[in-house]
Amino acid sequence: MDNQRPLYLDDVETCVDEIIKRVGKDLIVAAPFGIGKPNHLLNALYQRIKKDKSIHLKLITALNLNPPSWKNELEKRLIEPMVKRLWPDYPVLEYVNELSNPPSNFELIQFFFKPGARLNCAHSQQNFLCSNYTHAVRDGIIQGVNVLVQQINKKDIDGKRYFSMSSDPDTHLEAGQIMRKEIENGKKGVIVAQTNEKAPFMYGKALVEEDFYDVVVDNRKYDFEMFHVPKEPVSLTDWTVGLQASSLVKDGGTLQVGIGSLGDAVISGLVLRHQNNSEYKNILNDLGVLDTASELIGNYGGTGTFEEGLHISSEMFVDTMIELYKAGIIKRRVYDDIAIQKLVNEGKINSKIHPDVLQYLMDELAIHQQLTQEDVDYLKKFGIFKQEVALENNVLKIGDKEFSNDLGDKSNFNEVTKYCLGDHLKNGILINASFFFGPNKFYEYLRAMPEERLKEINMRGVNEINQLYGDEKLRSLQRKDGRFINAALMVMLNGTIISHTLNNSRVLSGPGGQYNFVAMAHALPDARFIIMLRSTKTINGKVTSNIVWEYGEATVPRHLRDIVVTEYGIADLRGKTDKEVMMALLNVTDSRFQEKLLKKAKKSMKIPKGYRIPDRFRYNTPEKINSVMQKYKQKGVIKDFPFGSEFTKEELVLGRALKALAKENVFGKLKLTKSLFTKGSYSAQARPYLERMKLDNPSTMKEKLMQKVVLYALKNANVI
Repeated sequence: MDNQRPLYLDDVETCVDEIIKRVGKDLIVAAPFGIGKPNHLLNALYQRIKKDKSIHLKLITALNLNPPSWKNELEKRLIEPMVKRLWPDYPVLEYVNELSNPPSNFELIQFFFKPGARLNCAHSQQNFLCSNYTHAVRDGIIQGVNVLVQQINKKDIDGKRYFSMSSDPDTHLEAGQIMRKEIENGKKGVIVAQTNEKAPFMYGKALVEEDFYDVVVDNRKYDFEMFHVPKEPVSLTDWTVGLQASSLVKDGGTLQVGIGSLGDAVISGLVLRHQNNSEYKNILNDLGVLDTASELIGNYGGTGTFEEGLHISSEMFVDTMIELYKAGIIKRRVYDDIAIQKLVNEGKINSKIHPDVLQYLMDELAIHQQLTQEDVDYLKKFGIFKQEVALENNVLKIGDKEFSNDLGDKSNFNEVTKYCLGDHLKNGILINASFFFGPNKFYEYLRAMPEERLKEINMRGVNEINQLYGDEKLRSLQRKDGRFINAALMVMLNGTIISHTLNNSRVLSGPGGQYNFVAMAHALPDARFIIMLRSTKTINGKVTSNIVWEYGEATVPRHLRDIVVTEYGIADLRGKTDKEVMMALLNVTDSRFQEKLLKKAKKSMKIPKGYRIPDRFRYNTPEKINSVMQKYKQKGVIKDFPFGSEFTKEELVLGRALKALAKENVFGKLKLTKSLFTKGSYSAQARPYLERMKLDNPSTMKEKLMQKVVLYALKNANVI
């Protein structure tokens, strides 16, 4: 059987039969994070166990993505046309919609949720697997995984069939290697894939040979557009946080950043810094951060343009990183070789090959003085030798030229460097990442990239990206001046970071790789871990601080605290005493909550009783921030959607207005009720929004009431 891998099938139902035949009826299936799931196959497995109660399915995965749904007719009118336009052929994951009452023979175990999506789902909360991203494979194996499934693409290269894990070698590359050994040792198991030619064909370690899989479902009827995530608007608060965080990124360094509006704000800040540097500095100056954090920015970041450029080493290949690539900011290449990377970091060699490179490599003991075949292959791999160079019987040959392989002979060395050296280093990597997802234009860009450029994106396992273990020396060299930028829900005044769990232990999302990156930032000598935090949140009309005195959960413990950025500034917490940490965080806290927190700190003997927050930090108000940022928004420097949106103007306005309406308090809802009984016609301003909702000419009482609700929401949002 092994010699015939893989078994090709053209039907998911037959594949389910094959899986059961190989492992039995106790199916413990691992599927990838995010968009790498083989939806048709998972749906077939789910439908099979619903029909046959003798089969048990435990599915271990994370971030199950479906298009948005609606709860009422009004929401349907807004959402349904968007779903048809944006996800026309997406096969909905059927088990996701039935988690409120799942079959008794089904368990869904997840280690990461879409933020907030599973707060009120008992099945999800009870079956949450709290793991660091790098431990997800290990914990899946502990759960007893016997079926590995994923979505892949295929390509014939030089007459040989290869598969690409596309968006998700993150866990499945490592898991597949472990499972193959277990299967060879007699354990029942099967590694399965479903091809999808719409999945971008990615290279690096995402590229595997045909026999990596036992069974492959290969049928074009199962091709579908991968789930894409429309862009969120970037608020002025997010812009302010992201711009300040971007000043901590060092030219020539390494970047990791996550998805969402705060991540988009950081990327936007970096693009602005590079392309419109004067306005970038003006904003930071107006915000006061160039004064309050000048030393930190000078030592660890910068406000200049990117001459050396950045390298990306990020578990997630965020779609907006393409904007950094197009802007010429992602241009620092790294090399999967310790000697070459060390010499590049030291500035002894660069992309252009010069004669000294051979001597440098001999000094590093990377090659021998008398070149071996292995040395020649190594030099050709990285473009140091031309591809035409050959070694035969200790003689280097290129065309009609022949030289000794002894580089210790000065005259011979000069001849070898004159005729054998290549023009520039090859096989450099611009982006190291483990998974991706984003808007549809991101996938289109990847599919259209020339193969040569696409190979500069190395998709690899999260066990390599999120930690140093296993290849510490090389990874440390590659990730110089690492800036690992993440977001948090709250920060305790002592520096503890809360990012994924509420006080009652209900999980909002998951730890993901956040702990991994903060640990790596402390292990690398020149790295910093940066937490972005909106200083406040509003719930049911009440504003509360996200910098709190105490909380019952933690994602990152206080002893790993580093840098926290809010809209009010940057707090450097590394190497600081508790007193200094609390003072620094109070300086970036909304002023409505500073004194209450200070009082608690004094009562607990953490800050001297006579301490007073400096005057320049006592006016941290939304009005102050808005007065600065509105000026640049009016100039067009700052935009709600810096990288565009897949929604129409009407959809964006309606979505914002109806969302605000849903959050109205009792008095607001009374006003809404009153408006339902008020007569009157609508203005011309309201027409495009009503037309979008097909409520411009209501014919039933229900439609007339819905029209009044929409008009009230638009008026309440100051749209009409």
